[in-house]
Amino acid sequence: MQCNSQLVAASCVIALLMSTAQAGLQPGGKIIELDEDNWHLMLKGEWMIEFFAPWCPACKNLGPTWERFARVAKDVKVEVAKIDVTTSPSLSGRFFVTALPTIYHVKDGEFRPYRGARDGDALLYFVKKQQWQKIEPLSAWKKPDTIHMSVLSYFFKLSHTLKDFNGRLQEEYGLPTWGSYALFAIATIFVGAALGLLLVCLVDFVYPPKKSQRQSFSESQDNLAEGVEDLATEEIEDDGEADDDDDEEQQRDSVDEEEPEDEKEDDEADDDGEPEKTDKEVAKQGGDAVPEKLEKTDQVRKRKPRKAD
Repeated sequence: MQCNSQLVAASCVIALLMSTAQAGLQPGGKIIELDEDNWHLMLKGEWMIEFFAPWCPACKNLGPTWERFARVAKDVKVEVAKIDVTTSPSLSGRFFVTALPTIYHVKDGEFRPYRGARDGDALLYFVKKQQWQKIEPLSAWKKPDTIHMSVLSYFFKLSHTLKDFNGRLQEEYGLPTWGSYALFAIATIFVGAALGLLLVCLVDFVYPPKKSQRQSFSESQDNLAEGVEDLATEEIEDDGEADDDDDEEQQRDSVDEEEPEDEKEDDEADDDGEPEKTDKEVAKQGGDAVPEKLEKTDQVRKRKPRKAD
């Protein structure tokens, strides 16, 4: 009887110790599942985050190792979590996940990608020896909690929603692939046009044009007609000035023509008043220079006959 009681007491003590040990590993013994609603929990404390997808073979191989790592993470006071990118596509956009599985170490809002070996010992050594201090954290413009990464996350979520909608169109409504693509192309054109119109209205509202720049169609036509009339008047004035210049040039030419006639008349009058001197008289007056003057007079008299006009 005493032996049975001792066995019962020993079993109770063992069960109590095991429950206590399990209770001590409880906070770090379970993998915490994060999503788009509670992902802000990782901003406080130290975390190891895994991004996975159910269809990913490498993620399936890492699953048991990640669970074992979560059971021993209590000793180093690290929370272990995982995020399903198929149900939380916006988080994959926030963290800019391009490959699966992807592991991040988070310490008080600082994010560092883990690129070491994917086994339990390597993961435990990484957090226990604080090997993450040797890795540069993500820069400010890449941090998942910034505004521009939040905008990027909405684009990822929108793409995932459109993908689900495309699958529904093909499965439930029997729409062919080319039909769904054509529908999305038309929707993209209309949405782009609407956004462009909205942007133009927003710019006009923020930077309104000046009153002088605002003209109706009738006013622009009137201004155009006035400009044409002004141009026509300027051309007419230019033509008048050109005609005046031509008249002045003609008058000048006529004056120039009259002057040679007057000179000819004066020359004829001089010839009539003074008789011509003979060569002998010239020889007497000139002396030694007679032959030279005679030659010059002969050259002057021997003019070439002018051609008739």
